[in-house]
Amino acid sequence: MKPLDPIRLVGIILALALSLGLSGCSAVKLGYNTLPEWLYWWLDGYADFSDQQEPLVRGEIARLHARHRRSELPRLVDDLQKMEQLAPQDISPQQACAIVTDVQARLVAGADLLGPDIGVVASSISDAQLRHMERKFRRSNDKFRRDFIAASPADAQGKRYDQMLDRLEMIYGRLDEPQRAVLRDGVAQSAWDANRILADRQRRQQDLLQTLRRLGEAHVAPEEARTQLRSWLERALHAPDLAYRAWQEGLVQEGCRLFSAVHHSTTAGQREHAVRRLQAYQRDLRDLMAQAR
Repeated sequence: MKPLDPIRLVGIILALALSLGLSGCSAVKLGYNTLPEWLYWWLDGYADFSDQQEPLVRGEIARLHARHRRSELPRLVDDLQKMEQLAPQDISPQQACAIVTDVQARLVAGADLLGPDIGVVASSISDAQLRHMERKFRRSNDKFRRDFIAASPADAQGKRYDQMLDRLEMIYGRLDEPQRAVLRDGVAQSAWDANRILADRQRRQQDLLQTLRRLGEAHVAPEEARTQLRSWLERALHAPDLAYRAWQEGLVQEGCRLFSAVHHSTTAGQREHAVRRLQAYQRDLRDLMAQAR
């Protein structure tokens, strides 16, 4: 699936909410309610916000979080209901990708949620903050290289396999060895390419740095800064390189086929486990929705 990169302020709310919704049930409500504070400190680790910027960023996160609770949690519940209905039967790659497409569409729509304070913050990023971002990006990229490029192919595949196995077992419970073999074979045959992913990751990072530097140097009005930041977000979500976008879409289709194959190998008991887990997620999300009333 398409990886998410740092500082994607809009859309990260949706992505994190989805990941929280597919983690241990006991953590869902606590994690969602503390998300604004966690997200602020996560972003601050990249941007090192000033005293003047902090309340603006916190206010924007709070606004997005409230908007997400009202408008996006019901849609997430709908997605979980669709998954619950599909879980007892075999799931085709097309059915799996329909859920993915819906989530991706909402990520793109998130660009329209950027508020005016984002423009104020974006146009006030200092040279020192840009250098801080560059160092943070560099450290993050170095870790990615160690994990997936400098590592042996077997170790890199093993890391990706472990990550996927953890996510699947959150839903189905423990997978048996034949089922794990299906996942292992899928990872081994994947077209996933760490070098291509890192190159596009660096493109997005440099594009962001250049956009913020340009905004600061030109002293543009907040609304124009907001517009340019939305344009950057669109470029971040849709790579200008059409060949890369086609390859990336191929990875999504590949992921849907792999999920379908693993699900096909599950037992009736594992599918029932998935149904109960998905129902529990829905209960937690409905409780969160009720808190907005």
